[in-house]
Amino acid sequence: MLLITRYLLCLMLFSVFSCSEKNKTFTASEISLLPKPTELTLGIESFAIEDGIDIAYENDDQKAAAEILKDGWQKKTGYELELTESSRAEIVFKTDKNLKSEAYKLVVTPKQITITSGSKSGAFYAVQTINQLLAEELYAEKNTVKWLIPSVEINDSPRFKWRAYMLDDSRYFHGEEFVKQMLDQMASMKMNILHWHLVDDAGWRLEIKKYPLLTEVGAFRKDSEIGTWKSGKTSGEPHGGFYTQEQIKDIVAYAADRNITIVPEFEMPGHSSAAIASYTWLGTKGEDIDVPVKFGRHYDNYDVTKPEVIQFVKDVLLEIFELFPSEVIHIGGDEVPYEVWETAPHVQKYMKENNIPTPADLQIHFVNNISQFMQKHGRRMMGWNEIMGKKLHFDFEEKKDDKEAETELAKNVIVHFWKGDINLLTEAASKGYGIVNSWHKFTYLDYKYKGIPVEKAYNFNPIPEGLDEKYHENIYGLGCQMWSEWTPTNDDVEYQTFPRIAAYAEVGWTTQENKDFDSFKIALSKKQKEWDSLGINYYKLKS
Repeated sequence: MLLITRYLLCLMLFSVFSCSEKNKTFTASEISLLPKPTELTLGIESFAIEDGIDIAYENDDQKAAAEILKDGWQKKTGYELELTESSRAEIVFKTDKNLKSEAYKLVVTPKQITITSGSKSGAFYAVQTINQLLAEELYAEKNTVKWLIPSVEINDSPRFKWRAYMLDDSRYFHGEEFVKQMLDQMASMKMNILHWHLVDDAGWRLEIKKYPLLTEVGAFRKDSEIGTWKSGKTSGEPHGGFYTQEQIKDIVAYAADRNITIVPEFEMPGHSSAAIASYTWLGTKGEDIDVPVKFGRHYDNYDVTKPEVIQFVKDVLLEIFELFPSEVIHIGGDEVPYEVWETAPHVQKYMKENNIPTPADLQIHFVNNISQFMQKHGRRMMGWNEIMGKKLHFDFEEKKDDKEAETELAKNVIVHFWKGDINLLTEAASKGYGIVNSWHKFTYLDYKYKGIPVEKAYNFNPIPEGLDEKYHENIYGLGCQMWSEWTPTNDDVEYQTFPRIAAYAEVGWTTQENKDFDSFKIALSKKQKEWDSLGINYYKLKS
């Protein structure tokens, strides 16, 4: 009778108190992961973290993930964990080369955690998932705290291989500490590309040893336009800053440790005022200019007809290649004002001699040349979709009469779609181009929340309707862009970025059929507690 009474009492109190050696069994509503995994099966009881737990690994890639797990748990729980190569450990990393890149399998039982992956990234992402599962449980009757991991089985892999956040450092310089904070947040949500916009009219932020004036002159401006386009108002304060090559190397290594590739953007042939302010001979007009105070389009371009300008571009790229191991290098290529080429006699002569019919063809002629140079060095070009020579701009006065190009863009170039009829994306994918979809109507973080609310961001599908399934593989994924013309402080950037970046993280990782905005909001509320602890200035969703 006594045994029966004790058994019934345990059943009644099981979800709150530890009536035996068993740990809590979690309910589905208590499990919230961001991004949502492909498959999750919830088990009974949970795994408890204690002092002296061993973590076993089989190779260096797993060791790196194991060290991240060990250090993170020790910092959070205070318990000491040990790394070992013994397979009898409580936490075991295993290898399965049949798993896709970035995929992992996680099995948690009350006695053991098993992490299976075929790559460094898969092991890393499994650790990010475990960290989200870690729960602190208070056992009131003993006034004790247990750190528990729910018993689960998770099979997980990303929907897209390109899951990017773009940080614009040209308009406003953000600094090394802020970039690293963003990398930490991206990694925690399994984003894998930082698209780093380092060069534009408003500032050159990357030290280039062969051309020191790019940062001595081009990294600083006397004032900054504020408010909005053509506001007529300025801050009245100078602005500037740049990253040394040593800082770049440190940030690139920091990103790599978090399974993030940094894709630098070196704008060409337009948005080049900071460079032309540094070296007048780079421009088509041949006029001395200052780094612009106003944001927007400025009407000089690199003079792509001059051999010395082409050599400059190649010299800069060679230093970029040394700093950034990324296969992909972004060249911008957007919003090139053709007027300066149309009115320059020497440019018109060059076009005639080389049978180049339009300025759009001249741009593609230049882009294809640089693409070949990149390819010879084992790199691949990426650029905004203007580089295809299609007419996108009907709202810019100076672009209304632009003619479309006849020249074909090199097929190895990745097209970064941001503007125009969505059929342009479909057409490019059907022709075999690799595409990253960053359609501004859905992914521009500088837009107000009224224009792109969190739910609209969450519902973005990088694969457009009507694209034949056989071309879906040409859609590499998505990027979300934090243009910073009107976000002069890092707090401003945070407010525009968070929480929408979490929505884009799930767009990039989670399959369409597995997404659910209501469950996303639950996971987001947990993530927001982390942002609170870090002092991140995020936009609060209205209930």
